[in-house]
Formats: sequence, C-alpha cells, structure tokens
Amino acid sequence: MRLKSSCASCLLAIATSPLLVEAGSVCLVSLVELLVPKGCRVTLISGGDMQPPKKILCVVDRGVWQHHPDLLDAITSYCQHHRSLMSLVCPPLVVPGGECAKNDLTNVATIQEAIHQYGICRHSNVMAIGGGAVIDMVGYAAATTHRGVRFIRVPTTVLSQNDSGIGVKNSVNAFGKKNFLGTFAPPVAVLNDADFLTTLSTRDWRSGISEAIKVALLKDVEFFDFIEEKADRLVDRDMQAMLWLIYRCAQLHLDHIATSGDPFEFGSSRPLDFGHWAAHKLEQLTHYTLRHGEAVAIGMALDSTYSYLAGLLPKPDWQRILGLLSALGFAVYTCELSLYLHDQRDTRCIFTGLNEFREHLGGQLTIPLLERIGRGIEVHEMDEQMMSRSIALLAEYQSTST
Repeated sequence: MRLKSSCASCLLAIATSPLLVEAGSVCLVSLVELLVPKGCRVTLISGGDMQPPKKILCVVDRGVWQHHPDLLDAITSYCQHHRSLMSLVCPPLVVPGGECAKNDLTNVATIQEAIHQYGICRHSNVMAIGGGAVIDMVGYAAATTHRGVRFIRVPTTVLSQNDSGIGVKNSVNAFGKKNFLGTFAPPVAVLNDADFLTTLSTRDWRSGISEAIKVALLKDVEFFDFIEEKADRLVDRDMQAMLWLIYRCAQLHLDHIATSGDPFEFGSSRPLDFGHWAAHKLEQLTHYTLRHGEAVAIGMALDSTYSYLAGLLPKPDWQRILGLLSALGFAVYTCELSLYLHDQRDTRCIFTGLNEFREHLGGQLTIPLLERIGRGIEVHEMDEQMMSRSIALLAEYQSTST
C-alpha cells in the first residue's frame, strides 16, 4: 500500500500491508494538519469505501503535546470535519513519553481499556503520535487486543522516524529486561512529519543518528561517507541533511525487513542489531537515563573496538567510526561498562547482556561485528578478556578526546 500526496514538505511516509513490508514503498507527503490533507490519510483510515465512519482512537505522547499544544484540538477538529469517514471515539488520550511509557504496564491497560470501552474492533484504527517508546507501547496494546487492531504510527523523533517506527515489532519492558513482552505486528501505515523534529532537544535530535550510523556500518559505506561529510551540518540541525539521513536509514531498514527472509526473527540472528547487546544492558544499568540512541552509540563503539582488536576491522576504519561518533557529540564510553567485570555472575556486569541478548532471540548466540565499514559479519562467541581490553581502550579514548 502506498500513500500519495502532492504536498511539498519533503516528509517521509511509509505504508505497509498487514502481512508484508514492500521494499521501496516509500514516498514523500506532508502532514501539516497531522491527518493528511486532500483525503490521503482519510482514505487510509476509512478504507476508501462508502461504509459507515471508521472508529479511530488516538494516543498522544505527553512530551509532543507539551511542545505542540494545539495538536489535540487539531486532531479533534479534523476528525469532526471528516466525520462522514471517520469517528474519533474520544478526545485524544495523552500518555507519558520516554522509556517510562514502556516500564509501566498500567499504560498498556489504559489503552486496552479504551479499546474495550469505545468498541474499537479489527476494522477500527488506533493511532499513536509520539516517540519510539510510546509507539512501541501503544502498538503492543493494539496488537494484543482482539488479536490485533489496525495500528497507525506517527513517529515524532529522529530515532522513531528512521528506525523503530518503521519496523514490525511492538514491545514493553518487564522483569528488568528491555522489550521482554512484545509482538510482531506490522502497522498499516507509518507517517513522518518533519515539523515534529523542530522541537526536539539536542539529545533527541542527535540520538537517532546512531541508528543511521549502525545501518551504514553494516550495509552502505556511501551512506557512512554522507553522515561523515555532513556531521557538522547535522550538529547544527540542518533539516535537509537530517531528512535525507532519515530517508536513507528508513529505506535500508525496510529493504532488510522485506528481503532478509526472516522479518519475524524465527532464526537466531538479528543482523541489524549491531551494538545492541551492550546498548540494551546499558539502558537497564543506567535506569534509562541514557537515551536508546546514546546507548547504541556506546555499544557500536564497543563492538567496533572489539572487531578491531580481534583483527577483523582495519585500524583506519575503527578510527573513522570513533571519530564520527565523537564529532556528532556522542560519548563512546560510560562507567557502567567497567563495573563488576570481576564478577560476571553479578547482573550488573555488562557481560550478562550477552546472555540476555541470546535469550531474547533464542538459539545460538549471534553477534554482528564488522569486517570493514559497510560490511558486517556474524560471530557466535565473544572473548571476554578481549572485551575487557576493548572497554579499557574506549575509556582511554574518551578521556583523551574530551
């Protein structure tokens, strides 16, 4: 399914069918009024037929609402204007943003209770407007109600627009573990609006760039060259540079989902999760004070350094990777990496993240590393002494570069 619009805001929109993500189904649309003008999103929600108005339940990230205080009224007014096609069942629900949205299961219950109370069915729509954590949480609530309610994502951060928002996964955290409860349930559509990016904090603007670096390191050396070349412009919040970064990153992720042969992860491999075994553990160890993208940057620095010390990654490539992360303002080391390395049974030891990563996917431990920029390689064992050396080298690098 492909959305079409003649609007010129240079915004990325991706629509997926319920069963398959079509590679290359990417186009540019404007979402200035949030619900696409000229009937684009109205057709998506109504199904394009003359049936009674389709119900829609809208959930908004509190942080987005605080930065866009007219948003709730705009949603209500738009749905009222198109009431012959869609029925907003209640005023938009506002939920906490950030990782706390996924840490508190009462948020899921709130969405599910609303789905129950307002008679949302499998022909209705649930729409989430917010960052990746809110989209994950609402998507999980929608996917576990009626065995799956139609779900529309409107991601509002760099990271959710170029990575998490366009995937097929929904999840919440539980038992102290990242994404412990979750589903594979592709959305019916993902719609990006660059206006939301203008109000992001510097940390949130930067954070999503790490996922673009990740996919470039694994799949596209020319994309890495682009990020390296435009690093200063990205730091200066140049929107055109960021829009292209989001577009290309999303395109590479979509292509992988559509062509990898394992979009629902039945195997033991997650080829796009470079740096993520450590990142997920670091988020937990820092009580989520680290943004996901910041943790991914440190995780990539760690696994790039390990690749270099293991003789897989040439030294010039390793230096370029750390140099780019630093140029963008990312830390490449945090003290939580070094804690409790002497006691690997302690759950606060970073190495326990390896088993949690394996356990989450199942089967054989499979970690993506690098042979060079643009080419990844999977390994099934990690030398913990070499990993300790990698951590020490990163600590030294950070202390001398700040």
